[in-house]
Amino acid sequence: MGDKNLEQRINIKFCVKIDKSASETIPLLTVAYGEYSMKKSSVFEWHRQFKEGQENVQDDPRIGQPKTQRTDVNVDRVRTLVRSDRRLGVRVIAEELSINRETVRQIVKEDLGMRKISTKMVPRILIHDQKQCRLHISCDLLRNAEMFDRAITGDETWCFQYDLDTKRLSMHWKTQNSPRTKKKTHVLAADQEHACVFLRLQGDSSL
Repeated sequence: MGDKNLEQRINIKFCVKIDKSASETIPLLTVAYGEYSMKKSSVFEWHRQFKEGQENVQDDPRIGQPKTQRTDVNVDRVRTLVRSDRRLGVRVIAEELSINRETVRQIVKEDLGMRKISTKMVPRILIHDQKQCRLHISCDLLRNAEMFDRAITGDETWCFQYDLDTKRLSMHWKTQNSPRTKKKTHVLAADQEHACVFLRLQGDSSL
């Protein structure tokens, strides 16, 4: 509860003691607090309670569900669920744990320090041996780069058609220190074509 609300309740209690009606109290509060003055319904309600003999200006303790679900127990529950599947969205987590969505969002981002990002898309995922092989080939080509000044080169390749896998489907929760996952940019489809390309240092290229 704000200090201004507490002050206004004290002033309402004072107005009751000097036999001011609720209708007479409202304009006095408006003059004193302007846009921060209490709503008419609240003034009438507190005026009635003070007139019936209530002395306490604080709210009565409420029974039932606490104001916030952002407790240590719920933080642990969210952490366990997110670690079991980092692709779960806020809505699914909220429904699974019966917690308010906004509370889940605050727990994940502020308490757990996580943010949801897309998987890093790369052309293809190479194993360690493939990376080493490419490194050795590149080094050999650099050491013998002069041969390309006189050589006519040719190459052939298969041209595949791909189905794009959306980045949104790959989004997952990660902490500041956890590594970012990777996946191939494209998913191979059935259709393919064979292309041959011949290149010369001087002159036209042919396909």
